Amino acid sequence: MLNGILIIRKERDYTSNDVVAKLRGICRQKKIGHTGTLDPNAEGVLPVCLGNATKLCDMLTDRSKEYVAEMTLGITTDTQDIWGKILTDSGEKWREIPVEEMEKTILSFRGKQLQMPPMYSALKVNGKRLYELARAGVEVERKPREIDIEEIELLPSAGHAEKEAHQTVYFSALPKLRIRVVCSKGTYIRTLCQDIGERLGCGAAMSSLVRTRVGSFELEKAHTLAEIEQIRDSAGLESVLIPVDGCFKEYPAVMVTEGTQCALLENGNKLRFSAAETKDVSLEKLPDNSPVRVYHRNGIFYGVYLLEKGRKTLKPWKMFLPG
Repeated sequence: MLNGILIIRKERDYTSNDVVAKLRGICRQKKIGHTGTLDPNAEGVLPVCLGNATKLCDMLTDRSKEYVAEMTLGITTDTQDIWGKILTDSGEKWREIPVEEMEKTILSFRGKQLQMPPMYSALKVNGKRLYELARAGVEVERKPREIDIEEIELLPSAGHAEKEAHQTVYFSALPKLRIRVVCSKGTYIRTLCQDIGERLGCGAAMSSLVRTRVGSFELEKAHTLAEIEQIRDSAGLESVLIPVDGCFKEYPAVMVTEGTQCALLENGNKLRFSAAETKDVSLEKLPDNSPVRVYHRNGIFYGVYLLEKGRKTLKPWKMFLPG
């Protein structure tokens, strides 16, 4: 069984679950999970966990994400994107808005704020997905959630070079605008586009979305499903599979060499400080409750442990026992 992470470049018209289903056939194993829903009309980075790496799914979902989105000014829809039913059409009202105001408004969304989850989303209320209720014509009360827009900027219109005049570069494609957003978990880019349009007074709907990064996983290193199948038949999937411990590189590594302690490690039990060998750091110098990567003397990664300095022990936190 394969254990690790594949960085998939999800294509349009696939759901995240579609990707998982196809990968089960390509990888010939059932234990596969994705790290967060990406809309069918969106494309881009979708980390997929295989084997014992499925325990990472929740952790990877929590990491910051980067998107490049396009919005179309002048309309609003029930789905907050151009694929929904048009609710309002302000025509060319956007022409009345100075381009400087557009840019200033977009940049004003940077920082922590409350965002209302859209009805067309995978969130559950009383066991029902919101999009299921929305399709049935039912709208329910939702509570706004705190999000963090870490970065937001206008991008040049497609086909224009950075060196061209500011207004030409950023606004020549009006009523379409392109933005790059770095945000926290739970941010809806569709809703962000609609909120920008509302603040401008002309309305807006998202017209394309590409997720360019999840945590440290970038689009440039992602592969389509067709490419994954080709790699399987040539170099082998191990050549692009990111090992589980690659997600914990910031933690110091320790190796357990003593026989009895290795047996405890194999069963996910606590370990003694004295059983853990380190090369670059002393456990005594680390703060209490610090996480460390723990390896068996055979070189296999078993999990992340936390230091209990008072007891001189390591306690298991995230275990990835070999399958």
